[in-house]
Amino acid sequence: MGFSVSWSWFAALSCLLLMGGEVWCDCTEDNMQIEGGHYTLTKRLEKGSLLLYHCPEGYYPYPALTRLCQPDGTWRPAPKRHSPQRCRIIECPDPNVLEYGNVSPPQEKYFLHNETTYECYSGYSFRGSSSRVCLPNGKWSGSTPICSRDTGANCADPGIPPGASRTGNSFDIDDTVKYSCIGNLFLMGSSERVCQENGQWTGKEPACYYKHTYDTPLEVSEAFGSSIKDTLTTLESVNDTQEGRIIRISKNGTLNIYIAVDVSESIDKNYIKQAKEAVTKLITKIAGFSVTPNYDIVFFSSEIFDIVRITDFMKGNVALKTVKDKLESYNVVESITAGTDLNLVFRSFLEQMALIKQQVGVEGFKEHHHVIIVFTDGAYNMGGSPAPTVEKIKNMVYMNHTIGKQNQSREDYLDIYIFAIGAEIFDDDLQPLIVPAGTSDRHYFRMKDIKDLQETFDEIIDENEVKGLCGLHRDYNPLDNKEGTRKMYPWYAYVNIKEGRKCLGSLVTPRFILTAAHCFKFGDLPEDVKVELDDGQGIEKKVKYFKLHPNYNVSAKVKEGVKEFYDYDVALIQLDQDVQISTAVRPICIPCTQETSDALQLIGKSTCKQQEQLLLKTHLENLNFLTRTGHSVDKKDVIAKLGDNRDTCINHALEAVGITTKNPKVAVTDNFLCTGGRTPFRDHIACTGDSGGAVFKNYEHRTIQIAVVSWGTKNLCKAGGLVESDETSRDFHINLFKVVPFLKEVLGNDNQEEFAPLTFLS
Repeated sequence: MGFSVSWSWFAALSCLLLMGGEVWCDCTEDNMQIEGGHYTLTKRLEKGSLLLYHCPEGYYPYPALTRLCQPDGTWRPAPKRHSPQRCRIIECPDPNVLEYGNVSPPQEKYFLHNETTYECYSGYSFRGSSSRVCLPNGKWSGSTPICSRDTGANCADPGIPPGASRTGNSFDIDDTVKYSCIGNLFLMGSSERVCQENGQWTGKEPACYYKHTYDTPLEVSEAFGSSIKDTLTTLESVNDTQEGRIIRISKNGTLNIYIAVDVSESIDKNYIKQAKEAVTKLITKIAGFSVTPNYDIVFFSSEIFDIVRITDFMKGNVALKTVKDKLESYNVVESITAGTDLNLVFRSFLEQMALIKQQVGVEGFKEHHHVIIVFTDGAYNMGGSPAPTVEKIKNMVYMNHTIGKQNQSREDYLDIYIFAIGAEIFDDDLQPLIVPAGTSDRHYFRMKDIKDLQETFDEIIDENEVKGLCGLHRDYNPLDNKEGTRKMYPWYAYVNIKEGRKCLGSLVTPRFILTAAHCFKFGDLPEDVKVELDDGQGIEKKVKYFKLHPNYNVSAKVKEGVKEFYDYDVALIQLDQDVQISTAVRPICIPCTQETSDALQLIGKSTCKQQEQLLLKTHLENLNFLTRTGHSVDKKDVIAKLGDNRDTCINHALEAVGITTKNPKVAVTDNFLCTGGRTPFRDHIACTGDSGGAVFKNYEHRTIQIAVVSWGTKNLCKAGGLVESDETSRDFHINLFKVVPFLKEVLGNDNQEEFAPLTFLS
């Protein structure tokens, strides 16, 4: 722990006699040790210090999760001699609640990695998982096993989750079943469910949790949705035990997102740092779509610390980049105060809603959708319960409708999510705060570690709702695995042509691949071209036809001293069928389309020039392209030299083999972007096989293709890979802004019914 014996003696003797006869003492470390783990202190051994126990993966602290130093020098809860602190192996709830069946092996308790199997008595049919494993998060793998008979009831037997008991064995319309948990387990989900006329049970299948049970990021991603398109509403659930609530942001309505992060002493500072990163990721993710919500973001303990207030955001006084900068620079330590007032947060959000209503009027307020997200452990010790304030928020959003159908019609306009974080979570105080309660949706999550929330927020896109959005991608470390890389660059394709010619290409619509014209030779036929793009329906895609830019002519300037001339080096490949759009396969955005204007959030009637000025606005523009590495790809970093820097860059074209002209602009027309060299930074260089790949730029959370990799002055690498440029090596890429007529002619053709055309700007 880093505290010496002398410090412990000093702490034991350092009691202060205060006026009024009250004695304050520091705590000691006597009997605080934990077998198999360690502990940390938030304020050394001073009054108010929180002792946090830590155990290895697969274990949890027992009997206490934390201890608090009291003013009189004692710990709460006090250590017990007959029950010393130790790290216990993770335990899962008792599965022997299965009715009309057997659980093997029968045990008094079940621990991490224990496996169980299930079978029904004769005459009963089985549903659920026939075998389950106790996982590190204190839950069983798979789904609840159920043994039932076909009684002709309207609803199927809802089963009994491990560790629970159920009352109610009739499953017809309006019949009710109630659940409770055994021993020291507590209930998550619906304690009461009603059989509906449609054969589904209301609410969500309950689960019994220990204090050491937590939700994995994958579970959260399946339940917590933030999908963007058309309307903000609730999807109909196909399976009421699995489907999550999906938030859709409307282009017509207004979405208000309120986020609060607990920075009180009871929250580990690493959790707070992770929460900051997760919030930044969430707002960045949403910024990639075609609408911009209003944000209210605060940190809190006994006071509110503003990052941005929603009324300022609505007035346009705050830019999203400013919000992210303030989040990054926010100093948590300066905000820590004695006490936690959770009610203050909800009162603050209620006040902001009232101001919005005042500004936009009652009718305008009806079109506002409100999402509240709170990161906390629920350990408030001042301000009282926030539950009454939550009721006031509901009344304001629901317009005080109390009749069932009226209330239901407004429920879609309010969601309150709680991410329970911290060493010790006060579930009983937090669970009643979620809205809406008692649905099939999950709004309450127990997080052991929220560092994976960044990945979770990548998983919340409802793919069916964003198929029309180009350039979307997910942030994975490209070193993780091939699947992760595929989701980072979901538009790349391999283009393989007879004679072993290999190029890269980019998916620009579900039917078309954009690549380089020089990948093809005279006499090539569509059947000679193979496009590899794994969309789950087969890796190799059949090619219907391909078209080179009509002005491409590799021999056009032989007499002018350019043996191979690559101007207009672009081609389009039409696939036989549309690819299946998913997180791993999605088109990249290309210039001068309405789809790209939406991605760039250009308001009103936009122009091609506006896009170019936004994407190529500096004389040294950071861009990227891909290279093959084994069975996957890697990202290369380059700087396009524009404006005053361009002439110096293209001069090196004269050093290329086959060029004898003294004028570099003969070989490098204005249609090319120039990269490479070591000034001002060392660029990566294009390798054999990189040709035809997208030169791209990420804007917020969307990817825009700027150019196509064409040719270079030196062949420094023949097998792909991350190779750096030397002083004089240069690469040249066809600027797509210069070949828009060709792209529009093919991709914007609306005089056919084979494929959906892109909308090009006039």
